[in-house]
Amino acid sequence: MSTPDPYTPQLRRDGPRRPDTASTVLLACGIVSSLLYVGAHEVLAAALYDGYNRFDQAISELTSIGAPTRAPLTVAGFVYDALIVAFGIGVWRTGRGVRPLRIAGVLLVAYAFVGPLWLPFPMTGREDIEAGAAMPLADTMHLALSVVTVSLWCALIGFAAAAFGTWFRVYSAGTVATILVFGAWTGRYVPAVAAAEPTPGMGAVERVMFGAFVLWIAVLAVVLLAGHPASS
Repeated sequence: MSTPDPYTPQLRRDGPRRPDTASTVLLACGIVSSLLYVGAHEVLAAALYDGYNRFDQAISELTSIGAPTRAPLTVAGFVYDALIVAFGIGVWRTGRGVRPLRIAGVLLVAYAFVGPLWLPFPMTGREDIEAGAAMPLADTMHLALSVVTVSLWCALIGFAAAAFGTWFRVYSAGTVATILVFGAWTGRYVPAVAAAEPTPGMGAVERVMFGAFVLWIAVLAVVLLAGHPASS
């Protein structure tokens, strides 16, 4: 019996081998979704939102009312959600016989369906806050959706990790820890945002949190596409 490579994520003994053609296409959507997210929020935002500071400003300000990037990022968001649905279906198909991976697939689809719920509840832009035009309900719901989203991230990462060996579990645990730590750190900026005060470093902190998740999605897709043999 061959010894599995300890540095390669391994599916459990009862896990799937190499995905079929349809699953391959669906799993590739996970990689594309991460590339789209980064491209839309970093490259597109830089071109369309003059004066936006990635280091100090929240990501949600890119889709706030009046932001020049709201319309294009809304379109990109729908495409991103569609790609996540496809990826979730691919994970579910590949996880035949591995319940944790199937549950992760379902949670990915659930995460995608939360996406459109953000549209009616955009973050109030800083200029509007300074002008006294804050939207308390929208901002409150925005924060609530943030909690729901992060909870779904952590749950699906946990279930997916349970289907693999030690290396991927450790990486996934590190990803969850990063999301929680930097998510809590981002939350400390909320009072300053509500008061239209400067938030030095907020954008950088929040981007570490989001970056950890989109990177994990891409890594999971690559691992499943590679069809690693079941661990011995």
